[in-house]
Amino acid sequence: MIKSTCKKLVFLIFFLCCTFFTKASFRDSRDSLFNLTEHASILINFPDKATINWVMKAQGEFKRLDAPFINFGKIDKTVWLKADFPNIKKSVADPSILIDQARLEIADIYFVKDNHVIHQIAGQKHSTVASFDFPGNTRSYVIPRSVVDLDPEIYIKLYSDEVIIAPVYVAAKIEFDNIFAKRDIFFGIYTGIMIIMFAYNLFLYFSIKDSSYLNYIFCIIFTWATQVTLQGYFTKYFLIDYAWFDNIAVILFANLGLIASILFTQSFLNTRVNAPKSHRIINILLTLSVINTVILLFGFKHTSFTGMQVLILAGSIIGTYTAYQSFFHKKFKPAGYYLASWSFLFFGMMIFILKDYEVLPYNTYTNYSVQFTSVIEVMLLSFALADKINFFKKENEIAQKRALLISKENEQLILQQNIELEKKVNERTEALQETNANLNHALSNLKAAQSQLVDAEKMAALGQLTAGIAHEINNPINFVTSNIKPLQLDIDDLKEIINRYEQIDYSLDVVEQIKEIDAFKNQIDLAFINNEIESLLTGISDGAKRTAEIIRSLRNFSRLDEDDLKPIDLNEGLQSTLVLVKNTMPDNLKVYREFGNLPKIECLPGKINQVFMNLISNAIQAIKSNGKDRKEEQLTIKTWYEDAGVKISIKDTGTGMTDEVKHKIFEPFFTTKEVGEGTGLGLSIVFSIIEKHKGHIDVISEVDKGTEFIITLPVNTQ
Repeated sequence: MIKSTCKKLVFLIFFLCCTFFTKASFRDSRDSLFNLTEHASILINFPDKATINWVMKAQGEFKRLDAPFINFGKIDKTVWLKADFPNIKKSVADPSILIDQARLEIADIYFVKDNHVIHQIAGQKHSTVASFDFPGNTRSYVIPRSVVDLDPEIYIKLYSDEVIIAPVYVAAKIEFDNIFAKRDIFFGIYTGIMIIMFAYNLFLYFSIKDSSYLNYIFCIIFTWATQVTLQGYFTKYFLIDYAWFDNIAVILFANLGLIASILFTQSFLNTRVNAPKSHRIINILLTLSVINTVILLFGFKHTSFTGMQVLILAGSIIGTYTAYQSFFHKKFKPAGYYLASWSFLFFGMMIFILKDYEVLPYNTYTNYSVQFTSVIEVMLLSFALADKINFFKKENEIAQKRALLISKENEQLILQQNIELEKKVNERTEALQETNANLNHALSNLKAAQSQLVDAEKMAALGQLTAGIAHEINNPINFVTSNIKPLQLDIDDLKEIINRYEQIDYSLDVVEQIKEIDAFKNQIDLAFINNEIESLLTGISDGAKRTAEIIRSLRNFSRLDEDDLKPIDLNEGLQSTLVLVKNTMPDNLKVYREFGNLPKIECLPGKINQVFMNLISNAIQAIKSNGKDRKEEQLTIKTWYEDAGVKISIKDTGTGMTDEVKHKIFEPFFTTKEVGEGTGLGLSIVFSIIEKHKGHIDVISEVDKGTEFIITLPVNTQ
């Protein structure tokens, strides 16, 4: 029903417009409307500052025009026209002259008799027509009867920098008034149709929120603005008297209309899906159109005008081709309306352009062909947008029917498969239960393996610690045991002297016995024995003190109460750890201690000492394996208090690490040691201990320069 009504409406408008054009063309071609241009001569070559006096003297330079109008598509400069004033009957009321072109820049008229100017009209840029008595409105200029009676020559100076045509007519004022009245009627009809289409599509846009309608609204606006600007109505009714804007208005509106048309084409035809190749070409045209508009705004009017013509032609071709592809290949029905509308507009544009190049005659129909076909285009595209809704509605209904049919089929299939699915679900449930049992068993094995690996890491650390302690204790113990035997001999000599003094027989010669004892003292060197005993006792005392220090460090390191949070001095834990690993240090390693004044922090002492042991041991191993034969290697341990936390830095001059290794060192089982030398859990355990204490550890390392671990621990972990 809607489609039939649309077709009837298009036919009715087409019939009314054709009737109007036929009558308008007939009225414009009456004998009383004299085309002065057809009987005029033209002067093109003259100095830039030529005056009317100079032109009157250049009679031999004028050439016969023999054309119904001046075509500024072929002339790009100022021209002079000369013609004899037509023989107008005295009964003609208000003889008038009309230059039927709104876009002229200069239009000066001189009435000359016997090489003297008897009347002059100084023109300016005009809107709808050349109106000399009221510049800017639609009235023709009435020539005084006294001038007409003298039968003067007419000299007209014309200039325009646009591609336009400019016929010059002489007739009674009432004839021009009739023409203007019909044009105003046509302008009103044209504008009314455009407003209706604008409002209709604006309503649809707010209802549907489809970008196609918004783009099409701008197409309507700029198409209407371009046409009414060409006829001068835009300046007349909108009262815009700004020379810069008026100079570029036609090209600007045409460029903006082209941009809106390209966006509409993309959204309406859904070129991204229906015509991907054309979509890319249309994007290029859109970019070029925007650039062409910018060029116009920067003052390159002629370049922009040429670019606009080329882009409109290219856009029409690619738009028509895309619509053809969408309609015939993609079966997108609304594209048919698009194809028909663009065909109408292209036909009207061709008529308008062929008129400018004098292939077709100049009359009302050819002059208004673009406006007429643009009305049909706007209406067809509006119907296309409406049909697009129906198209998608039908597709949606078809899709719903298909979905319903598929739903019923699926329902039957579901009913048939329910039993099988239940069986499969039961089978799958049993399989999952079995798999779950296997996974639980595997998880138990994995936990056991993990526990064994952690125990292995602990045993490795314990073995290293035990070996160090044994070595450290062995040295002072060996020192003590090695001093016991000589001390025993010295004590035996002293006991012998004491025994001899006790065996003195006072009944005999005492002096002689004492001499024998003195001889024995000299023999055993009593003074040396006394000094040696003192030295041996000092050595034994040092060994005992060293052993006690090791035992104290071991007790401090082990911390049997590690399951409880205790406030401890980290410097003490570091010192104890250094004592226990001293035996593993190479001879050329020098340890630098920079212990700051630290508050006691709450932690698990045994776990923190394990962190120190792992990091210091790794540092010593890195120094041993760096392959450098240096006189001195350095291990720097530094502590300080900062930002309510304690920081511990352990820095070595070992092999260093690459960025790749540095990012993996805290991963479980990752190690750079040889097979059998480590489990790869040491630093992972360190990381977990620090994390458990709500701290963090940073690593700074460079290959062949060494590594620095910086531990940050809060003072209070609660």
